[in-house]
Amino acid sequence: MSSVTAGSFSTELQSEVLSLPSSAWNRSSELLNKMGDLTVAKTYKRETKNRVFVNRSLHLEKIRFFGMDMDYTLAVYKSPQYESLAFRLVVERLICIGYPEAIRDFEYDPSFSVRGLWFDTRYGNLLKVDPYGNLLVCVHGFSFLESSDVRNFYPNKFVQLDEGRIFVLNTLFNLPETYLLSCLVDYFTNSKEYSNEPTGVNCDDLYMSYKSIFQDCRDAFDWVHLEGDLKKITVENLEMYVQKDGRLPIMLDRIREHEKKTFLLTNSDYTYTKQIMSYLLDGNNRSWETYFDFIVVDAKKPNFFSEGTILRTIDKETGAQKIGTFIGLMQEGHVYSGGSCDVFSELIGAKGKDVLYIGDHIFGDILKSKKIRGWRTFLVIPELAQELYVWTNKKTLYNRLQNLYALLSDMFRNLDSTSLCMPDISSVREAIREVTLEMDLSFGMLGSLFRSGSRQTFFASQVMRYADIYAVSFLNLLHYPFSYLFKSPSMLMPHESTVEHDAADSAAEFGELVLRAGLGVKTVEEEGTGDQANGTARTSIAKNRDYHVPHLRAETPRRVTHHHDEDDSDDDGCGDGLLRNKCRTAEVQS
Repeated sequence: MSSVTAGSFSTELQSEVLSLPSSAWNRSSELLNKMGDLTVAKTYKRETKNRVFVNRSLHLEKIRFFGMDMDYTLAVYKSPQYESLAFRLVVERLICIGYPEAIRDFEYDPSFSVRGLWFDTRYGNLLKVDPYGNLLVCVHGFSFLESSDVRNFYPNKFVQLDEGRIFVLNTLFNLPETYLLSCLVDYFTNSKEYSNEPTGVNCDDLYMSYKSIFQDCRDAFDWVHLEGDLKKITVENLEMYVQKDGRLPIMLDRIREHEKKTFLLTNSDYTYTKQIMSYLLDGNNRSWETYFDFIVVDAKKPNFFSEGTILRTIDKETGAQKIGTFIGLMQEGHVYSGGSCDVFSELIGAKGKDVLYIGDHIFGDILKSKKIRGWRTFLVIPELAQELYVWTNKKTLYNRLQNLYALLSDMFRNLDSTSLCMPDISSVREAIREVTLEMDLSFGMLGSLFRSGSRQTFFASQVMRYADIYAVSFLNLLHYPFSYLFKSPSMLMPHESTVEHDAADSAAEFGELVLRAGLGVKTVEEEGTGDQANGTARTSIAKNRDYHVPHLRAETPRRVTHHHDEDDSDDDGCGDGLLRNKCRTAEVQS
């Protein structure tokens, strides 16, 4: 039997597969046999830079509304220029409220900050943690603490996510804030005029806690964004701070050409939104507003996804809100302010999972829209470009790490609970640490956004839990048809990912524990045969009883009822839509 590659599958078998009725599942084995040896089939994947990555399967054909954030989603700010501007403005603000003039010498360092860090306001430490709060990296000011120093602060190298103590620096706007916090902690910790306390610093009869330093920094950033000159300078120098991509209007038009609705949902005010979006979309005698069916500014996410605020209309001439609560039908070309997800969804006719919301804020855009309202979610992660570059270009380091793990495993070969000798693994463990550090530093001072060595970060766990799909840019959707089924990869547990399929042992070697699966379920054919053979006996027994049990046992499902993948279902009334959707593309997680 000749093998068939994934590329040839679409041309040789597609017409036959698509002609199958929904009841023809028993033909799947025949079709797979025609494909030949599946172990040699290579799945087609798009170029890495154009890929959309999948956590939960999502069928674009089922999406009726495409919602988008503005900042860092449609309007991508240039890095590190924009972060440097925000950093400088906040430093000036801190000096204005009494901080030392010396901090003006600090300059933003883009190689330091990474999203997803926790700031411990009690001890002034930046923490990189895994999904469970175990510490991966601990930084005090500019000092990277070794294990013994970390235990002085955190005896178990663990910290709980206490909102009264821990602040999560999740957004791209937090990058300059992350670095400035380290600058301030390092300055006050190491300056001679200040003496150190566990939770702050003293200067003569004055005490400054790390929590107060954090709060001053947080307030200064909010002031610069809301009342300061950050937006003014940005709109006066749009080419310097905002990326303009000619593909953006093309993408928005294509969405609407496929009879989908688009809406803009941003926390920015109308005046700033108009200036940014006009720069990105105005042209060819066309206004930026014509690219959207609905526009909502001042949304106040994440509050928008819970109780929300009053929904008002915007006077586009003055930018001011009109008095009164809006209760009419939302119209194209109008701009609205505030509101709530419940009210907005009802007015536009959205039902939850027919909305794909695209944003960069893991908490304000993705977590809340997914957790509270059930919207499908697309997380934009600009840093993914750097992550993929390092991942693909540092393959030798990854291979070296895998070889060290193999060597470590081999050192315990043929040893069991009777062995008295203890292999010396110290040199191998040290080598693993060194290679892990070298790989981490390839991403930046604080390592990868998604992992530290073999352990995932808290940020990575949030992405996997709440983002259905994610990519460097939402414009990567240009490379996919609107009938596309984004198929999630198999999520393997350690007992699945580390055990080869061809390493199967006999049932007898596992003992009685394996019998449950082997005897508990019959095939449809076996069950049918058994029913015919025992039918007469069961009937005669039932006649001699005064009672009747409707079902003596569960029957093996004869139709697909195991909903392992919600977007594989054909509950939209497409009949054989499941099989058609599976075969519309030969890609899996591409």
